[in-house]
Amino acid sequence: MKVCNVLFLTGLFLISCGEAKKDKNSEEVSGTEMTENINVKKTPAVPETIVGVASGNENFSTLVAAVQAADLVGTLSSEGPFTVFAPTNDSFSKLPEGTVENLLKPENKAALINLLTYHVVAGKFPAASVIDAIKTNDGSFVVETVQGDKLTLSLDGENVKLIDAQGNASTVIMADVEASNGVIHAIDAVVMPAE
Repeated sequence: MKVCNVLFLTGLFLISCGEAKKDKNSEEVSGTEMTENINVKKTPAVPETIVGVASGNENFSTLVAAVQAADLVGTLSSEGPFTVFAPTNDSFSKLPEGTVENLLKPENKAALINLLTYHVVAGKFPAASVIDAIKTNDGSFVVETVQGDKLTLSLDGENVKLIDAQGNASTVIMADVEASNGVIHAIDAVVMPAE
């Protein structure tokens, strides 16, 4: 009987040691999982450059083709910052027939650069800053483009309107598309520099 009790107690002892060891291992796993969860930090995705963002949006495919033809990819991928008033494909389609095709020819590269850089302003100007500048300057604000000519910005209701050097109007249809080197504001018409 004593032998049975000793065996029974030994069995209990071994079982409880095994469970204690199992609990300890469970705690270690939980501790490891907890440490891994604490150490895992999600870093926010860094937006691409202006060219990268435009390339990823099918509405800017004509603009991207023009930037490539003008050899401006490097410039618009540089540190900047830049604000780009970016014409959509629909904007380019409003130009007289054959204009885009003609501009994309190698012999018209200078004219293409002239047109594209007229859509770029040095510095990063989100919509709120643009609207504030318009309001604090009696309803219109003139900006100099990278090309050298000026654009006049004003408000048409809640939308920012651009008047180009030839008196044509364009409206911002999508604002504040973030890029690592600036911001893009999509416009509904191509703006034209002085001839």
